[in-house]
Amino acid sequence: MNDILKGYTAAATPALIERYEAFDPAALYAPVLDLLPRAPGRVADIGAGTGRDAAWFVRQGHAVLAVEPVQPLREAGLARHGDVGIVFLDDDLPHLARVRDHGLFDLVTLNGVWHHLDAPARAVALPVLANMLRPGGRLVFALRHGPGAPGRPAFRLSDEETIDAAARCDLTLLRSRKAESHQAGNRALGVDWTWMVFEWSGVRSRPLP
Repeated sequence: MNDILKGYTAAATPALIERYEAFDPAALYAPVLDLLPRAPGRVADIGAGTGRDAAWFVRQGHAVLAVEPVQPLREAGLARHGDVGIVFLDDDLPHLARVRDHGLFDLVTLNGVWHHLDAPARAVALPVLANMLRPGGRLVFALRHGPGAPGRPAFRLSDEETIDAAARCDLTLLRSRKAESHQAGNRALGVDWTWMVFEWSGVRSRPLP
């Protein structure tokens, strides 16, 4: 994970930041938009980048913790969105040790993050994410399938393995939906996405780590 974070630090040029900010979160989240909380609540955006999605959630009335370990991206986020009430936090997967001090959330999102973790790291991270949810809270993944960008490799993801691992954390699948990449260059490389939404009922069959 450290090498991937270094890759993002090196790639965090003004051009990359502008390209990232140009995407419309409502269009990105379209496959699961109807399953996002309507009432104001607490949102944790893991791997928030410059806070593009976090600012969108704030505009909907949510209190948002934007978790981003790459300093240039956090600084760009504070410069662009620092006046809307986002709380930026320097923390990283798989342990998210600092996030645990911020309480429980109605929604936890990982948009384009999960593919950067190898299988052992995902096994550590998923119970951590499940433990961040309030009863009835939802966990949203955008899973990337296909090659990663230079310096930011992508590990292979299996939708079925993700669903099975979530079930072992007492997370119920509400939706799994395929979506094409919004970037023409990625589509040409064969990149596509699976959007998944899980919900925790508030009952644990066994304690999580």
